[in-house]
Amino acid sequence: MKEKMMDTIIELFGKKGFQGTSIQDIVEANGVTKGTFYYYFKNKEDVLVHIHQSFIDHLLEGQEKIITNEDLSNCEKLNRIVELLIHNIRTNGHSALVFFQEMRHLSEEKTAIILPKRQQFQENIQKVLEEGMKAGEFKKDLRADMLSYAVLGMANWSYFWYEPDGEVNEESLTDLYMQMIFKGIEEETNDH
Repeated sequence: MKEKMMDTIIELFGKKGFQGTSIQDIVEANGVTKGTFYYYFKNKEDVLVHIHQSFIDHLLEGQEKIITNEDLSNCEKLNRIVELLIHNIRTNGHSALVFFQEMRHLSEEKTAIILPKRQQFQENIQKVLEEGMKAGEFKKDLRADMLSYAVLGMANWSYFWYEPDGEVNEESLTDLYMQMIFKGIEEETNDH
């Protein structure tokens, strides 16, 4: 019941926003009473925290599998991370929208739970970039921290405009982003 309610709530938050969605909207959309809502959740913020935690935990889990795969070059790791982000936006559209737009509605206490996980995701990208620089895969004269934010900004902003059923598929979008990134950071070799 809780997961079914979550799916409906995510859709409501995605369409109406966190502030635009009332608890009454939630219970009506789920066909339950307010008592049922409060059985599973303390308040709307509790739901928002759950959405954020689920989304970032899923991303971190996928990212961990990528960055610990010793068979992948750093170029391949970066490509797979961008692919992971775009795939999650495609398959979890409303969750992505809520994740990227509604964090501002979390209290300081709740933000302190979510923010370190978001920072960990960014730092993992930064580490891949730094290791790629050391290995000669990427130019060494770039700031890995700023570049990691640029990669995240480019991929994450896709939630706003990307239409999964549109003319650009997930693979094409990933390829486009990676071409833009690699043409800017990849060390020139005879291999490329």
